[in-house]
Amino acid sequence: MNLKNVRNIGISAHIDSGKTTLSERILYYTGRIHKIEDVRGGGDGATMDHMELEKERGITITSAATTVQWEDHTINLIDTPGHVDFTVEVERSLRVLDGAVLVLCAVGGVQAQSLTVDRQMKRYKVPRLAFINKMDRTGADPEDVVQQMRDKLGAEAVMMQIGIGAGETFEGVVDLVAMKAYYNDGSKGETVRVEDIPAELADKAATMRQEMLEAISMFSDEMMELLLSEEEVPEKLINETILKGVQGLSFTPVYMGTAFKNKGVQPLLDAIVKFLPSPLDRAISAKNWEDAAVDYPLEPVRDKPFVGMAFKIVEDPFGQLTFMRMYQGTIKKGESYFNQRTGRKERFSRIVRMHSNKREEIDEAYAGDIIAVMGIDCASGETYAQEPKMCSLENMFIPEAVIKVAVNPAERSNTEKLSKALLRFRKEDPTFRVETDEETGETLISGMGELHLEVYAERIRREYGIDIEVGAPRVSYREQPTVAASFDYKHKKQSGGSGQFAHIKGELMPFDEEAMEDEEKEAVTDNFIFEESIVSGRIPKQYIPAVEKGLRQQIVKGVLAEYPVVGLKAHLQDGSYHDVDSSEMAFQTAARGMFREYMPKTKPILLEPVMRVEIEVPEAFQGPVVGDLTSRRGIMESTDVKADGNVTILCEVPLSETFGYATDLRSMTQGQGTFSMEVNGYRQVPKNVQLEIVEERRKEREERNK
Repeated sequence: MNLKNVRNIGISAHIDSGKTTLSERILYYTGRIHKIEDVRGGGDGATMDHMELEKERGITITSAATTVQWEDHTINLIDTPGHVDFTVEVERSLRVLDGAVLVLCAVGGVQAQSLTVDRQMKRYKVPRLAFINKMDRTGADPEDVVQQMRDKLGAEAVMMQIGIGAGETFEGVVDLVAMKAYYNDGSKGETVRVEDIPAELADKAATMRQEMLEAISMFSDEMMELLLSEEEVPEKLINETILKGVQGLSFTPVYMGTAFKNKGVQPLLDAIVKFLPSPLDRAISAKNWEDAAVDYPLEPVRDKPFVGMAFKIVEDPFGQLTFMRMYQGTIKKGESYFNQRTGRKERFSRIVRMHSNKREEIDEAYAGDIIAVMGIDCASGETYAQEPKMCSLENMFIPEAVIKVAVNPAERSNTEKLSKALLRFRKEDPTFRVETDEETGETLISGMGELHLEVYAERIRREYGIDIEVGAPRVSYREQPTVAASFDYKHKKQSGGSGQFAHIKGELMPFDEEAMEDEEKEAVTDNFIFEESIVSGRIPKQYIPAVEKGLRQQIVKGVLAEYPVVGLKAHLQDGSYHDVDSSEMAFQTAARGMFREYMPKTKPILLEPVMRVEIEVPEAFQGPVVGDLTSRRGIMESTDVKADGNVTILCEVPLSETFGYATDLRSMTQGQGTFSMEVNGYRQVPKNVQLEIVEERRKEREERNK
């Protein structure tokens, strides 16, 4: 396999923009499948949505990988979910891909989740193309979508095509590089007919082509000179400049079509192989194992020592399936390789190439491949290599969980089965967390949203046959200090045997991570900073880490309502010790006691997760919906009336006020309203609400202590 002809790409977008439908058409046109299935509407469901739950709900829950051939190129394709609840699937896919297609709806444009996906693509520096889908919808306006990309995403979006008609009259696209019109014929659009541009579009196409050339000429002096001297720009030069701009992350070419109506997909495939990078075009570095400050450059060649990243884990009836991106070298079936974190040597018993949930066995895989390995036991994000302690690939970003629910088996006999299920899901999904409430003994699961936890509860019922009871959702609040408070605390214990003595002085104060310089942020772990300025051995050096350890143990439960403390800085300035009675344990105990006594003096406040909500409703229902959002403590950001008579409302709403919103919105809008939301950060809880939460927690504690 020639690596120059390999493309590792992902398809990402906001919910319901048509990612899975587009993937289905790509599979069909590349000959990977021979019958098109739709996401909704009976049949076997889309190929890439292989879980029963995905077929029933018409949504993508897990990312699915497949390999297709287009012309003489091999494309490893990953279809990712759109719901923010499954954002880790997009995160880990983009971490290992070389290029991406950002799908946007021709009517909805840039929506809430599009912003998240855009952020993820930028985080991993993934070159991309944009595809404006659903051009057959009433109100389709590609030029407006491109403007939104520039305004909301800050992307240098450049149209490479214009539509022939829009909405119900959409027939095909005009390619502004080749200046030809493309139509799709045949019952499934499998034949592409190339013709001259329709006469009525000739002027518009010429104008748009000029705009496109001016936009991309910023990246080519040769093209700039030709334009200034009003000479014809050769097609070869245009393509070279687009390639340079895309791979240099300078601009995003925009294509359009309607996957559902089978139009415009083949030109997108041509653009994928023409402009998105091959593994050879991306310089990837790992960190040297001995010294993380030193880069360990990787080359996508077969004859160097193997390095790969396990980016996704799936448990199946035959054992753990580990998806792996190969960055360097070759792996062979039955050979053993080293997990860089644990140092364990593990045997790759089988290597498979995935096609959604089907698999093809292969004997070896090479640099640039995306494959799955059976027979190894690891966590998501771990590096494997030929030798122990070679290098480590940078891990992926894992967002914080914001919502918790208690889960219990309906029958005690299923407790072990439930813990097995939870252990498996926690391993597969880093945003899914499991903990035990020490006081109540309940098992709590936390995740990215209601849908996230609902899907896991349903999977436990189906895949493990356990009937479980799910408690009401709980919000993960945080406690934050607001003022500085000096402390002077002595821990003294004399009661037979050896005594305990520790004395610490200093200051507790709030800090704002957002206002910090990048190098300052490195001192922050778990949203807590510990500093010390002990001089002349007032406290022996070996006892200082014990003070930090005691505080870290304590900040998991604040003094207001026992929620984790964030934004706290502790500065240890002075203290004293006893030659005989002082110990690490004494200083640890002193730190915990000091926190309980002095933390209330920092006047802590409660913070709550706030969601960025995007709602689309018919204009007639705008009043009641906005009124309802205001009653939920929502803050309006914008309302935008679309040509199709719908209104898009953007607002921020506290997570605690969004439970059950889907049902309420449906009843308010006669089933015509849709919404999506994502976590937008934490905000201070109003005083009256804070009092209610604190009181509620107090009653819970009293109830438990009875």
